[in-house]
Amino acid sequence: MMAVYEHWDEARGAEIIAEHANREGATMVILHALQEAFGYVPEAAIPMVAARLNLSRAEVYGVFTFYHDFRKEPAGAHVLKLCRAEACQAAGGDALAARAEARLGIACGNTTADRRVTLEPIYCLGLCATAPSAMLDGRRVGRLDEARLDALIVEAQQ
Repeated sequence: MMAVYEHWDEARGAEIIAEHANREGATMVILHALQEAFGYVPEAAIPMVAARLNLSRAEVYGVFTFYHDFRKEPAGAHVLKLCRAEACQAAGGDALAARAEARLGIACGNTTADRRVTLEPIYCLGLCATAPSAMLDGRRVGRLDEARLDALIVEAQQ
């Protein structure tokens, strides 16, 4: 399933921020909601979040940059996340990550030139018993091997 994101719009961003401003842990909730809507957290949204929550821009930016899951640019049409945690590394995850990078022609953390696939590291999917694991567009896949990884890549490139 391909992700469909809205184009950044300041008014829509303000609406999302207002909708979540009174929730517990509002900074994280708002950043996740912005990314869900736009596919990334637009730089212009940081001061908007700060103003609404009565925080400094530095505080909001600190949260944004601390968590690996937040993006500064829109993701590709499909997001392939490879688990880089210890259990997956021990089960051959490093070789699979290198294979994915070679097959896609990008380093982890980047998006293919055609904007079809974003390859990202993730630091635990909770599938340690079936390591190594990956996630394609929110669908978790355990017991990853070369054949399964290749199939995920083909699926993401379509």
